[in-house]
Amino acid sequence: MAPQSAAKAAPDTRILWIIAAGCGIGLIGFGVRSDFGLFLLPMVDAREFTKADFGFAMALQALLWGLGQPFAGAMADRYGTARVLATGGLLYAAGVILGALSQSAIQLYLTLGVLVGFGMSSASFMIVMGAFARLVPAEQRSWALGIATASGSLGQFLLTPLGAVLLEAFGWETAMIMTGLLCLAIIPLAIALKSRKAEPHAAPSALSWHAALAEAFDQRAYWLLILGFFVCGFQVTFIQTYIPAFVQTRGIGLDIGAWAVSLIGGFNIVGAYTAGVLGGRHSKKYLLVMIYLGRCVAITAFMLLPITPASVLVFSAVMGLLWLSTVPLTSGLVAQIFGLGSMSMLFGIVFVSHQLGSFLGVWLAGYLFETTGSFDAVWWISVALGLFAAAIHWPIDERALNRAAVA
Repeated sequence: MAPQSAAKAAPDTRILWIIAAGCGIGLIGFGVRSDFGLFLLPMVDAREFTKADFGFAMALQALLWGLGQPFAGAMADRYGTARVLATGGLLYAAGVILGALSQSAIQLYLTLGVLVGFGMSSASFMIVMGAFARLVPAEQRSWALGIATASGSLGQFLLTPLGAVLLEAFGWETAMIMTGLLCLAIIPLAIALKSRKAEPHAAPSALSWHAALAEAFDQRAYWLLILGFFVCGFQVTFIQTYIPAFVQTRGIGLDIGAWAVSLIGGFNIVGAYTAGVLGGRHSKKYLLVMIYLGRCVAITAFMLLPITPASVLVFSAVMGLLWLSTVPLTSGLVAQIFGLGSMSMLFGIVFVSHQLGSFLGVWLAGYLFETTGSFDAVWWISVALGLFAAAIHWPIDERALNRAAVA
């Protein structure tokens, strides 16, 4: 293991530049994606495709983002973060710009679906986290991972209103092209995250990618992290997607539902940053246990108490604090247990589980609402899954893997 003195030798200004550049990438990646919903209605009115076609393109994008993440992570581990991020930024920009010019459903699938999906997998804050783990000194690592997570929510908070302003001022097609051009800023920002072999904590892994995978899948801790992140994806995507509709079924206006989503994003900035700071000082697995239990308590109280505008907003603020606070802790555990050399790839596989949970949460909620007329069952399923996630994180062995013992 690299001595801490080597990590501390890096100038503070360079570390701050690395963090600023990585957060800029996370801000753009998440922020631009949050704009897509603004373009749904004007695109459908102007082009030869339907709302269902647009929805399928978004679903395809989310799926490919998840499936592409481990491969992008493996490429970043092997060939360098900067190259992967720059390639992702180019694909992302091309997908958004060509999506604005799409005339048919097939073109929409290939642009906003395939190109953007793979672009996001290569230019996401997941790749940034792998770079932070290698380039930021160990004593600052958890804090940096928390900031990287928070930057995505800040992008959603800032760029969604900006997208609305551009749409109003220039029309949807020009506004969408302009947001696509913004993705090109990822390319110069990626240069700051280029690994330097002179830094011991940035050195590549001695394991090949297949050996690293075999090692990880042989460890119970890795499987437990994968299962836990599945629960996270189920819960957060269900709530984010359906809370506006849920509050309307309880006789509350859509404006409160919109504020609920906004509050979740705003408070997530605080929650993710705080989790990163605490993860550098306390046991990450026990913090994850507390987060999942906290979600269970919040959902249970929300469902048992009268649903009012005030309760919706309070619940959204609390959930925002617990929202993506799992990300710096889960990614930090992957780095802590398995080391830094294959961290991007290994966390990418954990993220696939998150996206599969997201898919199931959204699909199941829609199906049960169509068949029962209520979202209540999915809320209680979320509570049960949260208890399950809390229970499986408790026995995780947080110690760094002793490779001599498993050889």
